[in-house]
Amino acid sequence: MAFGVAFGAAIGSYAAGGATTSASVAADQLARFARVFVKVNDSYVDKPDDDKLAEAAINGMLSSLDPHSTYLDAKALADFQTTMKGEEFGGLGLEVMQEGGLIRVVSPIDDTPAARAGMMPGDVITRIDDTPVQGLTLKQAVDKMRGPAQTTVRLSVTRGADKEAKQFTIVREIIKVLPVRSRVESGDIGYIRITQFNQQTFDGLQKAMAKFREAPGEDKLKGYVLDLRNNPGGLLSEAVEVVNAFVDHGEIVSTRGRAPGQAQEYVARAGADLSEGKPLVVLINGGSASASEIVSGALQDLKRATLIGTRSFGKGSVQTVLPLGENGALKLTTARYYTPSGRSIQAKGIEPDIKVSENIPDDLKGKVDSRGEASLAGHLKNGDDEKGGSEAYVPPNPADDPQLIAAVNLLHGVTPTASAREDGGKRDAASPQRSDAPFSSSTAPAR
Repeated sequence: MAFGVAFGAAIGSYAAGGATTSASVAADQLARFARVFVKVNDSYVDKPDDDKLAEAAINGMLSSLDPHSTYLDAKALADFQTTMKGEEFGGLGLEVMQEGGLIRVVSPIDDTPAARAGMMPGDVITRIDDTPVQGLTLKQAVDKMRGPAQTTVRLSVTRGADKEAKQFTIVREIIKVLPVRSRVESGDIGYIRITQFNQQTFDGLQKAMAKFREAPGEDKLKGYVLDLRNNPGGLLSEAVEVVNAFVDHGEIVSTRGRAPGQAQEYVARAGADLSEGKPLVVLINGGSASASEIVSGALQDLKRATLIGTRSFGKGSVQTVLPLGENGALKLTTARYYTPSGRSIQAKGIEPDIKVSENIPDDLKGKVDSRGEASLAGHLKNGDDEKGGSEAYVPPNPADDPQLIAAVNLLHGVTPTASAREDGGKRDAASPQRSDAPFSSSTAPAR
């Protein structure tokens, strides 16, 4: 058959071009796959679809690597690029990943149909309309959740360790992700929430900081709160730019691949600091992953910010999109990233400087925890002291948000007591402790 001939020719070319043992082994494995493919095509009870066979083989190969390596066909690649550009699409507003054949919610995006419906990080989607998710690829599941605006989709979900069954009927909308939202908090603090690191994130951050310089004004502004809770990540380049908006020197992050020549360092550019040295507090939780951890880890190591909240997700790997021409692309894990002090947070996460838990409603206790990277089947290992996730709940009302309250208090020179941290910050206002130097606003040299 044509496929067998072409595949055999490709194998011969591959083996001829590489005299190394590894090339020979790879050629043998490719030859074995070609034999299986031909036999299935010739002998299966019904005539199989060649394209589906090849795609299933690719997906199976990548699923054996780690949870974040995946195949993007032409449509999936276009959808991915749309998301990273911050362009509009019809859907629900969910960041999801595949785990154990089901779909787990990493985070609902702020102010989208999924978030307003009450979906939570850690929810496991088991059915989409009448279709069981088990057996679908991640792409197939995402395609079923996306669709034209004003159409309805039903999601069957299990939540928490006891797998409480829930049903959501959600009307799709045109999703326009605003990666940066900001407001003046307590009259003198610039609050900046970053929900995703796409190509519009740094521009949004610049605009927010410029507005704060106008109101409340440079003289009145006491500092910034950077809220990265339930931010699933995004583009490494945008994470680097966000860090550089608060520092003017020092290494921000480094990445190391399998080969020594693949190591890269990202260093702050002098003169790019937009913060004028104003104090900074960063909020993180169990839903803060990937690019969020690059930002929080760098600002912590450079002693530029105080981190408040709970331990982050622990996704310390870098995915590179490798084009395959008209056949789409591979989103392949190619490196681990390291904070300025050389920490790998893979399967460990970032520990906050001040741990403050949320007051989780009784009906959600035990159901809004992120199990973290370390819980994912096939995750990249990182020694013997891997850590689980933490809570991933953010109250809808800022007045009921102990982590935010603790951040504002800290910028006003008040640190939470130990008992306040344990009971979700409820005693912050009643039992303050003053501190002349609650954090450092200086940067540190590159390591």
